[in-house]
Amino acid sequence: MSTPSTPSGDLPPGFEFATAARIVFGVGALSQVGSLARGLGSRALILTGKSALRAATLAQSLEASEVVHRCFALEGEPSVDEVVAATRVARDSHCDLVIGCGGGSAMDAAKAVAALLSNPGDPLEYLEVVGRGKPLAHASVPCIAIPTTAGTGAEVTRNAVLSSPEHRVKVSLRGPGMLPRLALVDPSLTYGLPKALTATTGIDALTQLIEPYVSVRANPLTDGFCLDGLRRVSRSLEKACLQPEDQAAREDMSLASLQGGLALANAALGAVHGFAGPIGGSFKAPHGAVCAALLATVMEANIQALRHRAPNSISLARFRYVSRILLGKEDAGADAAVAWVRDLTHRLDLPRLRDFGVRHEHFPDLIEKAGRSSSMKGNPISLTVTELKGLLDRAW
Repeated sequence: MSTPSTPSGDLPPGFEFATAARIVFGVGALSQVGSLARGLGSRALILTGKSALRAATLAQSLEASEVVHRCFALEGEPSVDEVVAATRVARDSHCDLVIGCGGGSAMDAAKAVAALLSNPGDPLEYLEVVGRGKPLAHASVPCIAIPTTAGTGAEVTRNAVLSSPEHRVKVSLRGPGMLPRLALVDPSLTYGLPKALTATTGIDALTQLIEPYVSVRANPLTDGFCLDGLRRVSRSLEKACLQPEDQAAREDMSLASLQGGLALANAALGAVHGFAGPIGGSFKAPHGAVCAALLATVMEANIQALRHRAPNSISLARFRYVSRILLGKEDAGADAAVAWVRDLTHRLDLPRLRDFGVRHEHFPDLIEKAGRSSSMKGNPISLTVTELKGLLDRAW
């Protein structure tokens, strides 16, 4: 099959690119963490999910390198209060290094703790949407991010997504100084993950490759990560779900997840993530599962809106190119990508919005909150309230 030509278009007027100070990728990379950590600090707080089993090797490596450590296990996706509690533990233990080992929750919590250790005070001073959004004045203490799932790309992003139960929304703590000093991606940590978790995190990775590629802030550097990542997801996501020990598929997905993180941190996201914050903050809904419920309908809404109001948009051409990569067909139109994503989520038996408790009477509040999110500003076209309600209806 010949490689389809990439959509052409004027270069953006200017762009920046920033990522973790160092990225180490490869099977077995975790064995290096002790010596790498020793160069960053001597007392570490390790943040994990409920189960810290996958962090056992990490702890052993730190001990061998004489890095003192304490562990803090999160109950689930991190809340503001939980991060404050972890920061207190880190400060009381005189930690000069924070390590997040787990899914996006553990890594986001680690980045938040590292930021708050050097920027004391009420976190609401710094939080977007529900707080003052005050800039973080000081760079975070050194942070190491180690993913054990393949989806969030949080190891290379400059923000931490935290839930605010009293506001019923997820919001970001954000700043350029929050980029980890080290992103250590060892695909072997994802071997054997259950199908459901592989599927939802994998759809998150897919979303974070599509949204930056069609966003208003796409640029030539992020394009490369998105396109290569899409090829990897198209051939390996379903395989990783159905054959959890397939090492090649797991490595593909770990790299695609990393590439999605690099892209979203330097381009933008869109309406899927615009809604994911309010939905995740209001209902017990894992982030990746929300992305799975929304991705096809958001793509469909964007394509239809672009055809009607901006038929010459480069983003519309980019949706066609996404279809060609996902289907491996040069003549695939933009709608084919929507059908491909919808069919995949059906085959993987992923939930719909109604399965999280979302009801039609919740739509106006979700639309209002999504409209204030930073992610929505990256969407390739501004969607009307009617269009937003329509896509929620189709995802319901």
